[in-house]
Amino acid sequence: MKKNKLTAIFLILAGVAIGGLVFSNLEFTFPGQQYEVAVTNHAGVATAASKVKERPIHTLRDFNEAFVDIAESATPSVVTIFTEKTVNRRFVSPFDLFGSPFDGFFDRPRGNQTPESRKEVLRGLGSGVIISKDGYILTNNHVIENADTIYIRTYDNKRHEAKIIGSDPKTDIAVIKTDAKNLNPIAIGDSDALRVGEWVIAIGSPLGENLARTVTQGIVSAKGRANVGLADYEDFIQTDAAINPGNSGGPLVNIDGELVGINTAIASRTGGFQGIGFAVPSNMARQIMQSLVRSGKVTRGWLGVTIQDVDENIAKGLKLDRADGVLVGTVLENSPAKAGGLKTGDVILEINGKKLRDTVELRNTIARTSPGTTVQLTLWRDGALKKVSVKLNEIPDQPVAAEQQQEMDELLGFNAAPLSPELAAQYRLQADAGKVVVTEVTQGSNAYRAGLRNGDSIKAVNRKNISSYKQFLSLVGKMKQGDLLFLLVERGGSKVYFAFNL
Repeated sequence: MKKNKLTAIFLILAGVAIGGLVFSNLEFTFPGQQYEVAVTNHAGVATAASKVKERPIHTLRDFNEAFVDIAESATPSVVTIFTEKTVNRRFVSPFDLFGSPFDGFFDRPRGNQTPESRKEVLRGLGSGVIISKDGYILTNNHVIENADTIYIRTYDNKRHEAKIIGSDPKTDIAVIKTDAKNLNPIAIGDSDALRVGEWVIAIGSPLGENLARTVTQGIVSAKGRANVGLADYEDFIQTDAAINPGNSGGPLVNIDGELVGINTAIASRTGGFQGIGFAVPSNMARQIMQSLVRSGKVTRGWLGVTIQDVDENIAKGLKLDRADGVLVGTVLENSPAKAGGLKTGDVILEINGKKLRDTVELRNTIARTSPGTTVQLTLWRDGALKKVSVKLNEIPDQPVAAEQQQEMDELLGFNAAPLSPELAAQYRLQADAGKVVVTEVTQGSNAYRAGLRNGDSIKAVNRKNISSYKQFLSLVGKMKQGDLLFLLVERGGSKVYFAFNL
């Protein structure tokens, strides 16, 4: 027994000594003065540079104080976001269903089931992180989506109104802005430099305002997580730092006190924390933020091919040594890929000299490359390597700015989008370029009562044929409340007309 105790004490002391060696070169930020935010070109586009000092750690107390300092440096940059949306709830009075006892006295028609409506305010809560001194805040799109009113509560417990600058549902990132003064922006780190196993801290307001700026600690469990089903463009950091409802939009912070991710969601069978959380990398969030601040929308590169992963059987069939790269399916007409000479059956192995593992990596790389940029592709074609240059275009039919899109959707009573390969698969449609598909119909809206449904492909608006999402936006963008919208849609191979007032 005595020997076991001595062994345990030795292991603890050894752990402390090793910890001192491992962490003696760590760099930390301290509250108030260790970092600054330099702003370039536009007041809202922040390029944060962290000024840190070396802090040697020799004892467990030093290690404890280091984490305290990290939390204290980042927490003042975190805000709680409150949203409100007013909706009309339709209901039928019980007297209308069963008849009023006074019907005979007041000549009230029995069984009158005309639905009434009343306004109801839906409230939401999430988190955000201040990234510039002039009030720009990063958060998740799903935190502020469709909100009529947004306000934030800062570290000093003051309430401030905020407005939406822009949002990008495809990455679940949004930017809002407040006119509050004396804000504490966070330093933005390089998420590409993160390594699996690094310590990280998540900060947010889980479950309610009374738990605002809760700090949890964990490690980077994995990088590059995709096919999670949370967004169109996924490159998530996975962490076991506790994330719960309300944490969405809050920062994931590294040991330098820098923002490395925007906490987005959890994977759970119970609805609560189970050790698997996901954050949008700061490099992706920064790029989205810059586009939204500058133009209100996100501009992405476009190659113009359908692609699939290369498995072992495909690799054998194409005489590839390994199941790497991306197999090209359809090469769209009038696309950059067509102009660059890509063909069906090509396997894209590298882009700009960087090896590709799968379709997600290629898709994300192309999307974050500016239109007009020429990329170098290494292909495997007919048993030999081939290099081609392709000048990317902008993805056709980019969505309008967030506020305009929201107003238009509310006016129409339904959402529509250009037909992507994902939507084509979801609704079992032919993935033809230029198609516009209905993605959501608001229940109770005139569009819903007229019969419009998700998956309907819009062929014509007010008797004008539709060949692109841009054309669809142009036509419906001229309409106002009370106008008659006349749609021709295709559903299950049949064409159907719908007409209703906005």
